[in-house]
Formats: sequence, structure tokens, C-alpha cells
Amino acid sequence: MPNKKTPKSSGPKKEFAKFSRWLHIYLSMVSFAVVLFFSVTGLTLNHPSWLGGEEQINTKDTGNLNVAWVNNPDTNKIAKLEVVEFLRKKHQLKGAVSEFRIDETEITVTLKGPAYAADAFIDRESGKYELSEIKMGVVALMNDLHKGRDSGKGWSWIIDISAVFLIIVSLSGLILLLFIKKKRIAGLIT
Repeated sequence: MPNKKTPKSSGPKKEFAKFSRWLHIYLSMVSFAVVLFFSVTGLTLNHPSWLGGEEQINTKDTGNLNVAWVNNPDTNKIAKLEVVEFLRKKHQLKGAVSEFRIDETEITVTLKGPAYAADAFIDRESGKYELSEIKMGVVALMNDLHKGRDSGKGWSWIIDISAVFLIIVSLSGLILLLFIKKKRIAGLIT
């Protein structure tokens, strides 16, 4: 009776290679979108004028707020939340509060977000304020997201998860390379 080789049953090594291939393929699909975003925004960071990245709209406004919120000699009793929420509601301000500075005669409130900044200068004695708001375009928004500047914890998590995806894609690709005997050494050297 002739000696026929029977196909190997799927052992742990073969299953690991199969899982690595599956992981590499599907994470690569997600990671290519990440790489595309960061490569495009890398170009716009170096050349913002190519796509109108230097455009911005400056708005100035003035107003009055409740003087009782800001005219307290005890600076710990300044109504910070009321001041910020009043400005947000009245002027449709966006972004997170990055600074709330209290001086003897003035309060400065700064809100920042990707491609956005607003500064309010409030007179503590009268409650009068001057507001300056800067809105930048889509390219500036993408550039700020690329850098993670003023984009919050949620976007920071997205950047971290993207980095982990790219690490896993790289490692799974390296593992796949190690399973190909003919290409293993050449692939590791080059």
C-alpha cells in the first residue's frame, strides 16, 4: 500500500498564523484611514496655504453681565460657572475653558477648541466685557486634530487607539512574514 501523506490537522501554529492574517487584514483597513488622515494633515501642516488653511474669522463684541458675579472682594466667591455659561449662551461660544484668570480689576476667560479660540475681558467693577472670538477653517480644524491641540480627552483616546492599531498591524505583519520560510530572512533584513 502506497504511503500517502495526510494533510496536517490545524495545529496551534497554523491557527496562530490564521488569526494573525485575519487581525492584520481587518486592522489594516481601519489603520489605512488613520494613515490617510495623518498624511494629508501632515501636508497641510507644512503647507497651510495650499487648501486655504490660513483663513480665519475674527469677531469682536461687548456686553454686560451680572456685576454681582464678578465684583466680590473674595476671589473664591466669584461665580465662575455663571460667567462662563452666560458667555456661552449669549454668544454661542464653543470649546473648553482653558483659563479663568482673576486680577484685581479684571477677569480673563479663555475658551479653546480645535480651530477655535475666544477671550473675554471682564471689568470686575462694572460687569462690562469685551469679547474676541477667532474661528478658523476646516484645514485648521484638521491640523489641530492632527496635533491633538485643544481637542479634549475623547480625541486623545482616538489618537492613542490609532497608535495601538498601527502597532498591532505592524507586529501582525511581522509575524506573517516569519511564517514564510523563503522570505523570512530577506524580509527581516530589508
